[in-house]
Amino acid sequence: MEITDDLILTALQTAVKAGTAIMDVYREPFGVELKSDNSPLTIADKRAHAIISQGLSNTGIPLLSEEGMHADYSIRKSWSHYWLVDPLDGTKEFIKRNGDFTVNIALISNKQPVFGVVYAPVPGFLYWGSKSGSYRLNILGQKNNYTDGFKLYSEGVEQLPCLPENKEYIVLGSRSHMNAETESFIKNLQQSHPDLAFISRGSSLKFCALAEGGADVYPRFGPTMEWDTAAGHAVAFFAGCSVLQVDNGLPVVYNKPSLLNPFFIARRKKK
Repeated sequence: MEITDDLILTALQTAVKAGTAIMDVYREPFGVELKSDNSPLTIADKRAHAIISQGLSNTGIPLLSEEGMHADYSIRKSWSHYWLVDPLDGTKEFIKRNGDFTVNIALISNKQPVFGVVYAPVPGFLYWGSKSGSYRLNILGQKNNYTDGFKLYSEGVEQLPCLPENKEYIVLGSRSHMNAETESFIKNLQQSHPDLAFISRGSSLKFCALAEGGADVYPRFGPTMEWDTAAGHAVAFFAGCSVLQVDNGLPVVYNKPSLLNPFFIARRKKK
């Protein structure tokens, strides 16, 4: 399908509106519920989901959100394209108030993310990627409102990657999901990269760090769901990174019968 400017702007606006609602909750005391899988849920997750559902409703494209009804595969398998959304990625980080959480909106077509938006509301960084490339914009303090036409593409926007080569070899990992497999992977990397450094980040900000050029590899030897990765996958991929399954080296795909991702390794391609 064609990724039009109007579609991109709608997704960007919607992500920022959801992020604004999340920050309204973040600044005040809030309660935490537990879902059936014992993962945390807050009013911020619910409000962001409602805003995104409403904001994307006029596109006429089906939506699958972590916090919404999950269509059965018998229905989903006929979708040639659909929105895949995590309204608040990194709820654990949100609860800890460490700033490492994002709004994720991806557009999936033929099992691949063809467009993705990641908004990190605490630092104010808005990331997006499509076949025209990946970009970031810090919307905090911008003279022009983010809804102001497509000045997004010319004023204050940086194309990714935008950071200089690191002297160290940077490995990214989750703040909340370190395990033995990841530790073994890092230990093996140290043999060829004695200058290796490990950085913990939450949510899809790991994909964004790869896309920026600020890190080299993100191994994930633990469970993730499709909505956790799709938007960041798009931002990283269209900035020249790969996101490959551990078992077979093939690209991670979406709209599977199970919404659980395989283990994967995301890498930044060297210049």
